[in-house]
Amino acid sequence: MIALGCPKNLVDGERILGLLRDAGWELEPNPERADVVVVNTCGFLRSAREESFEAIEEMLKLKKRGKIRGVIVAGCLAERDRDALLDRFPEVDQVIGVFSRDEITRAIARIESGIQEQRTIFQPASVVPLDDRRRLRVTPRHLAYLKISEGCDRLCTFCTIPHIRGRHVSKPMELILAEARELAADGVKELVIVAQDTTYYGMDLVGRPLLAELLSQLREIPGFTWIRLMYLYPMYFTDELIGVLREGGPIIPYLDLPLQHINDTILRRMKRRVTRAETEALLARLRESIPQLVLRTTMIVGFPGETEAQFQELVEFVRKQRFERLGVFEYSREPGTPAARLKDHLPRRVIRARREYLMEVQQEIAFEWARSQVGRKMTVLLDQRHPDQKDVWLGRTYADAPEIDGAVYVTGRNLSPGQFVECEIVAAEGYDLVAAPLAEDAAVAS
Repeated sequence: MIALGCPKNLVDGERILGLLRDAGWELEPNPERADVVVVNTCGFLRSAREESFEAIEEMLKLKKRGKIRGVIVAGCLAERDRDALLDRFPEVDQVIGVFSRDEITRAIARIESGIQEQRTIFQPASVVPLDDRRRLRVTPRHLAYLKISEGCDRLCTFCTIPHIRGRHVSKPMELILAEARELAADGVKELVIVAQDTTYYGMDLVGRPLLAELLSQLREIPGFTWIRLMYLYPMYFTDELIGVLREGGPIIPYLDLPLQHINDTILRRMKRRVTRAETEALLARLRESIPQLVLRTTMIVGFPGETEAQFQELVEFVRKQRFERLGVFEYSREPGTPAARLKDHLPRRVIRARREYLMEVQQEIAFEWARSQVGRKMTVLLDQRHPDQKDVWLGRTYADAPEIDGAVYVTGRNLSPGQFVECEIVAAEGYDLVAAPLAEDAAVAS
């Protein structure tokens, strides 16, 4: 499997692999030794689609050389482009939509039998979310993603997700808890909660947000040392939810809160349904309520009509808030979105320059925060041994989401992946930290 895109897409890919495992197939990491390759694509932005196209082309070259028998395209790009993918890549054997992932074994059976009559499998978005249990995880054993809902009701003008993934559908709580118990039994120590809109969880079930209740039940499942929250829209932060976050325990004080912009005019044009004043009040409330809070956010620069003054307002907001973690996206004109039809699209060179400038501003903030951690005693989760340096491990503190944030370099012996080790931070190197175990056998009980 060629796995592309976000953690939510990764969960779908792991479910596909689980179904294939149950059907007797074995996972082969080298495509040149595989019978069939599944390209699990991303279709969110133009750059992601181009990456998916390149992966498909590469696998089709292997097929032409006789290295592999079949190529299946799945994931968000498959759902987005559908039959157009076969027009572009007629050598692809099967195209499977997001909501047809459980048909993977039927698709492979068609390849084996040589049937060509129907080469696409699509189903409409279900009112019941897909069951993600019995996955074959490709993440480290101590780390797993838990998807609690599908789709999105936000309808932001720049976003294609509702078109690809449909409207918001919450996974029933009992199903989430069953999956979480399965993951804990499989050795997961860090559980990362993901969705298109995490704080909206439960609204379609009972008419009110249920994230606080869900977290209260997840924290009672034995085995999880860290529970991390991603993709929290800046609405529906109830007193109950903030109370659960403040209590801590396995729920770590790390929140991923994509804000996208701060100027009220731009927010209205984006249809974000929040204002600058509401955002600032929420951030102050979170900082005041949750000790040791680390905030991650993302911003979009170059949205149609964004003036230099509006961009500078965003820059000053970032300087003032001093987010520990922040990423910046260049606005991408996505076909079919309302924003694509707006006037006053900015030149690409202006958008690129604004991204570079804002990232420079944030880099200074992030480096300063990293330096401020030197001398602190922190728990580090070890992910893997350093590929080039003996007795050096790559790990993360609670402030570092996997595959997104910085790393912590830990030097020590008698260590292993999945250990939580008490360390002292001894140096900062850009976004990354260097740490030394407080004791050679300092693994924290987990």
